[in-house]
Amino acid sequence: MSNEPHVVVVDSPYRDSAAARGAAAEFLQQHCPWADLDAVLLVVSELVTNAVRHTPGWWRLHLTAEDETLTVEMDDSSPEPPVARAPDFAGGGGFGWHMVLRLAGHVEVRPLPEGKRVQAVWRRPSVSAPAPAPAPASAPV
Repeated sequence: MSNEPHVVVVDSPYRDSAAARGAAAEFLQQHCPWADLDAVLLVVSELVTNAVRHTPGWWRLHLTAEDETLTVEMDDSSPEPPVARAPDFAGGGGFGWHMVLRLAGHVEVRPLPEGKRVQAVWRRPSVSAPAPAPAPASAPV
């Protein structure tokens, strides 16, 4: 990967959550193959779903891949931060924000002039050096 970040942006007037997941999957395969695709797509899906369900206006998904990090940002028109609530096993939801917090390496919510930004960051896993091969056993003499 070059030192320049790779970026994809998906805007709400043109896309839905399925299109956002598709764009994210394609982006990860091209620019961030080390990332856990299922975890990132679940976070993208939850962030888009929350923006569609809980904000009155626009949303914008922004993914950036750099050498050591993947950043997923969801900007939306609501100034209200996500709220963790008790999961409702009878179908009332409450699972999404908990999943986002568990799946991403770091999550931050920041106000914007006209809404907020939810940022989820994953760091590239460190690759440890392979363990040295064991020394051959000496044969009896």
